[in-house]
Amino acid sequence: MDAYIYDAVRTARGAAHPQGGLAGVKPHALLKTTLTALKARNVDTAAPSELIIGCVTQTGEQGGHIARTAAILADLPTSTSAMMLNNFCCSGLDACQIAGLKTAATHELIYAGGVESMSRVAAFSDKGPYYSDPETMQAASFAPLWISADFVATSYDISRVDADTYAVQSQQKAAIAQAEKRANGSIIPVETPTGIFEVDETPRPNTTQERLAKLDTLHEKFGPPSIDASFLKKHPSHAVVSHIHHVGSAPSLADAAALVLIGSAEAGQANRLKPRARILSVANAAADPLLSLTGGIDAAKVALTRAGLKAGDIDLYEFNEAYAAVCLLFQKELGIDPATMNVNGGAIALGHPMGATGAILIGTILDELERRGQSTGLISLSGAAGLGSAMIIERV
Repeated sequence: MDAYIYDAVRTARGAAHPQGGLAGVKPHALLKTTLTALKARNVDTAAPSELIIGCVTQTGEQGGHIARTAAILADLPTSTSAMMLNNFCCSGLDACQIAGLKTAATHELIYAGGVESMSRVAAFSDKGPYYSDPETMQAASFAPLWISADFVATSYDISRVDADTYAVQSQQKAAIAQAEKRANGSIIPVETPTGIFEVDETPRPNTTQERLAKLDTLHEKFGPPSIDASFLKKHPSHAVVSHIHHVGSAPSLADAAALVLIGSAEAGQANRLKPRARILSVANAAADPLLSLTGGIDAAKVALTRAGLKAGDIDLYEFNEAYAAVCLLFQKELGIDPATMNVNGGAIALGHPMGATGAILIGTILDELERRGQSTGLISLSGAAGLGSAMIIERV
């Protein structure tokens, strides 16, 4: 695949609530900030031919094609085309996949990534039938994501203690990475009504297993209690569902934007750009909607097969932390050393700005591969409805 990654930038993640660090910044302005920064970091290169942006909840302030809006406001050439896509939590990575496939054919530079302001545009506020129409929900085996994560825990005998241990480790790793400023080369400052924002604000470094053990589960808080019957009917070997996840073992909701500069070898040479990594393979997959969050595991396996690699050939993994049990299953299913996955913490600590996360993880793994002097990384995310996406990159 003739597609290379030349640069990657992101905003820091703001906590998704009215007092969050990025709550005062409109989504198109977040995206404009990353566009302006990527242009400034590559000032002598040609303008991108296209902007491809993932965003999950495309309504209200995130409706009306904010990719094109941001491109105009960032003074990209009027000829720069723009595309929006929604593939649930896979959106930001899928935008980069599409950019890689396009540049391999066109040999032009493309900006790709994602944006999500969950402070300003609440998840599910687009009221899609998959999660708002009772008839469709029942027919499509819809389950809230925290319930799907509990179904995974039940199916694979993952305990609350194991999930809580994983969640604490995510917080600890994020705290170390922040203290060592490992992400500072990619994070760009954002001007907000209250000042400059440039540090991920969702980590909770004082998290302990003792504190997590006292939290009510998401099932206790939000239910719905009737959903278990759908799983138990399909999986009669289980007598009850093990509801183990809570806010401490779930991904933190966040606001952010991220962009990746992608081009073919020919495009890079024409613009005197030095590639940081080559895209080796990409994959998408779909899994049982009741076990929704396993799609990223399936996609990772397909990406490895397409690249002709085994799991042990990968130096580092970034698997989006959409609930702790699913991360533990990812490690088990691929047979990988936990020390190679999410080494700087993940969404449980750092937050999950849905449409932007995939692009963020590309920059995260690339920075860490460079810091460690390692070569190959795999990025994977699971999304609602069983969707999954993966990409393997190799430093050059």
